[in-house]
Amino acid sequence: MDGIRRREVARRIFAKELNGSTHIFKGNEEKSPVYVLTPLGLRCNRVFIIAALLEKEEVQPESGIWRIRLADPTGSFLGYVGRFQPEALESLTDIEPPVLVSLTAKVRVFEGSSRTLVTLRPENINISDIEARDYWIVETAKSTIKRIKDMENESSEDAKLAKQIYNPNLDEYRKAVKEALLKLKEEYEVVESAEEEEEEIEELEFDFEEEEFDLSDLLEE
Repeated sequence: MDGIRRREVARRIFAKELNGSTHIFKGNEEKSPVYVLTPLGLRCNRVFIIAALLEKEEVQPESGIWRIRLADPTGSFLGYVGRFQPEALESLTDIEPPVLVSLTAKVRVFEGSSRTLVTLRPENINISDIEARDYWIVETAKSTIKRIKDMENESSEDAKLAKQIYNPNLDEYRKAVKEALLKLKEEYEVVESAEEEEEEIEELEFDFEEEEFDLSDLLEE
């Protein structure tokens, strides 16, 4: 419908890829969304993350602005929550780290004199669980592998542009995905008995093999 702007899709992305982002796009219109181009050619405005909330700290006493730090298997996210994110601010008041949370957030890039800082502006924050976190890791790994293949094949304009701007070392991102999946596998090994562990890992690897983007080779020792 005319005059109604559709909300941007929230993308799944690991901290390593997001934190390496420096390039932004902004439309000519006043209210045009701002997009971040990641080193693997993902153009995103919003992200969906399930990670461990490690810290929350009020920037200044009585300021009502909170700094949060979250961690996934590849690194950490930095975010800020204030009065312009009322739903997230209300939820954050009742959440005490360390705890697993899910959040949808806008991405912001700040260019300082010495470095570029990527931050999140959460729209909502909710307590999550291990099962949802594990699923998020697997789905994010699949998306990351797809972007790596797109970069290798230069199969999109954003992939070509990202290669030109960042010229990323794709092996580093492959390694990050592999390590994230191996950490997930190790958690199954600790929690499950030997018999249950074998069934869980076989099922996990089978699911990978059934997908268009096979991740099972990343779990090989």
